[in-house]
Amino acid sequence: MVDIYNVIIQSFSTEAAFDLMENENKLVFIVNRKANKKMIKEAVEKLYKVKVIKVNTLITPQGKKKAFVKLSPEFSAIDIGTKLGLF
Repeated sequence: MVDIYNVIIQSFSTEAAFDLMENENKLVFIVNRKANKKMIKEAVEKLYKVKVIKVNTLITPQGKKKAFVKLSPEFSAIDIGTKLGLF
């Protein structure tokens, strides 16, 4: 069992992240370095009550792990971003 509250550290908001929300229905998070894609998917689905299609990750030059989470078409990334206070 994954402790979902230790997987996602914070939401990530830049102009590029907003473009991903609007155009590709994706959310961007900074996540725990030890979290894998399956753990990230499970955490996002349980925390925000959405269906995740795909998770891509990368390590930033600062050493943080960034996750790009694509949501199912029936859920809106903009709505979730609004609930998170990004807009």
